[in-house]
Amino acid sequence: MAKTTAPPSRARRATRARRRVDVREWLGGIRLSGFMVIMMGLVVLAAFVLVPTIGTYIGQRQQIAALESSVEVSRGEVAELEAQRERWTDPAYITTQARERLYYVKPGEVVYLVDNDIPAELMPQEQGAVSDEVEQTQTDWMSQLVRSVTESGLAQTVAPPTIGVPDPAVTGTPAP
Repeated sequence: MAKTTAPPSRARRATRARRRVDVREWLGGIRLSGFMVIMMGLVVLAAFVLVPTIGTYIGQRQQIAALESSVEVSRGEVAELEAQRERWTDPAYITTQARERLYYVKPGEVVYLVDNDIPAELMPQEQGAVSDEVEQTQTDWMSQLVRSVTESGLAQTVAPPTIGVPDPAVTGTPAP
């Protein structure tokens, strides 16, 4: 019988996988000079200094954006108020507002006020009387109120149901 062997590349991979990686050997291969250590220290120091500064910068930019949006809203309100002020400088607008709001008229004018100017379908429907006679209640409302308050104060509290699981006693459906 002939013996079959694996190709040489497979054999090398298998031996590499079996060999453990020695961390000391790997770290021993790294050479650090004094200059590299100083530069790495400066990079770490720069990170410690810049990270809070960048956070402050981002927070301030968000505040600036919020304030700019509120300024734009205020400018819109100011423009609206200025337009309204301009309207009130016009004597014809003042006269119109006085006639509409306060029902002012000029001497000699006749004014007709229409009470029912709402369409019939929008008019409120008349409701009939609830009862023709006044009835007396069978119980004293004061004693019933006191009894209700004392019973609610003495009632035991019930733990709330678990979120996401319906309470079968409340919903009337069986639990899954």
